[in-house]
Amino acid sequence: MTSSINSNRRTLLLIAGIPVVVILTASWLWFYVASGKLDLVNILGTANRGTLLSPPVPVDELQAVDAAGQAFVDYQSEPALWRILIPGDAGCDTDCQQVLQYTRQIHTAMGKHKLRIQRVFIGLDMDGTEPQAVEMAAQYPDMKLLYTAASRFRVVAAVEMPDLKPPAYYLIDPNGWIMLAYSADADGKDLIADLKFLLKNSNG
Repeated sequence: MTSSINSNRRTLLLIAGIPVVVILTASWLWFYVASGKLDLVNILGTANRGTLLSPPVPVDELQAVDAAGQAFVDYQSEPALWRILIPGDAGCDTDCQQVLQYTRQIHTAMGKHKLRIQRVFIGLDMDGTEPQAVEMAAQYPDMKLLYTAASRFRVVAAVEMPDLKPPAYYLIDPNGWIMLAYSADADGKDLIADLKFLLKNSNG
C-alpha cells in the first residue's frame, strides 16, 4: 500500500512539474534568442523558398509613381493584395520579357487565389511615355505599371540581394513590405509554394 501511495505521489509530482519545466525552458530560449546567443531561424530553417530580405524594405522607399505621377499607395486600401514586383528598364530585353511571361503564368497557376495577387512592373528610369511602356500596358492589361529612378531602386532593393542573378522579382506583402526576392532563373514552384503558404497563413 505504501509503495502504491509513493508511486502515485511521484506520478502527481511529475505531472505537476511538466508546466514548470516548459516555462523554464521557454524562458531560457527567450533569453538566448533575445540576446542574440541563439539563432532559431538559422537552426530550424524557414518555410520560405525565396530569399528573405532582412530587414524587409518598405515599398514607399522606392518612391514609385504611376504614369500620371501619382505615388503608389494602393497597398493602403482594400482589398489587401500580395504583389509580385518585377523591375526592368525601357529596353526590357529577352530576359526581362521572359520574367514578365513567367510571372504571368505563375499568377494564372494560382487559380482561385489569383484575385488576391497583383503583378507590378516597375520601370527604372522610365515615366510611362516610352513606346515600350505603352506596348507593355496593352500586352499586360492586368499588370500595374510603376516608375522610379534606377539609382533609387538599387539603393533600396537591389543592393539587399547582391547574390541574386538579375533581373530578379520580388514579393510585397499587403502592408507594403518587400519581403522576398527571387532570381530570374528561380523555379516558379518556389514562388507558388511561398504564395500558397502566405495566403493560407495570413489575413491578407
